[in-house]
Amino acid sequence: MSNIFFKEEQSFLEGPRARWKELKYVAGVFMQFLKGFRALHFIGPCVTVFGSARFDENHQYYKMAREVSRQLAERDFAIMTGGGPGIMEAANRGAKDANGLSLGCNIVLPHEQNHNPYMDRFVTLGYFFVRKELLRKYSFAFVICPGGFGTLDEFFETVTLIQTGKIERFPIVVMGREFHRHVEEHINLMAEQKTISEEDLHLILFTDSIDEAVQHITTFSKTQTGVRKLSIPKKENWLLGEKKLKRA
Repeated sequence: MSNIFFKEEQSFLEGPRARWKELKYVAGVFMQFLKGFRALHFIGPCVTVFGSARFDENHQYYKMAREVSRQLAERDFAIMTGGGPGIMEAANRGAKDANGLSLGCNIVLPHEQNHNPYMDRFVTLGYFFVRKELLRKYSFAFVICPGGFGTLDEFFETVTLIQTGKIERFPIVVMGREFHRHVEEHINLMAEQKTISEEDLHLILFTDSIDEAVQHITTFSKTQTGVRKLSIPKKENWLLGEKKLKRA
């Protein structure tokens, strides 16, 4: 399956193609979105945790992600991740430690991305941009843990969308200050050089404190801004094969 998606996306990005091929690609993207809608429609208030697939359970960042997710799950937030190993596994595992709802939005890759066993439901997708949009659509807050290019991509694209007003503001917490030291310094430099505004600095919370991260997200959930994102659709459509997920 992975080769199909890679070849198709490589072909798409090479430039103009026959019109029927472009139409076929768009139809495939549509089906990917529909697959995600059906799987995630009833999850309710959700926090997405991002981070590297390469940390094992003995690593400090794995333990951090597991604990922050456990505490958020105890406050009735569903926890969603990219569905893979490492930080993603830790977050899903933390949700299960608290008998919370644990979800994944997995991606087809030739390596690293087998789904972890700590999820109540997951959807596997072929395109990164579809996955990112679904994670944003169903999330009330993001927790960014140490990771690689993919984690930073998800982080900066979401901050840009909030900064430009394309999506409503919601909490973005970056954990692991030493790991992200140069990222934080560069963001402050951008503010000093006025390539972003001083107000943009308030869009992100950098912290090592699990208590501070959880409190920041919980406090935001009680404001008027968060009301829409906390709503849960009540009625299932049996014609679409919809089925609600039960919280423990």
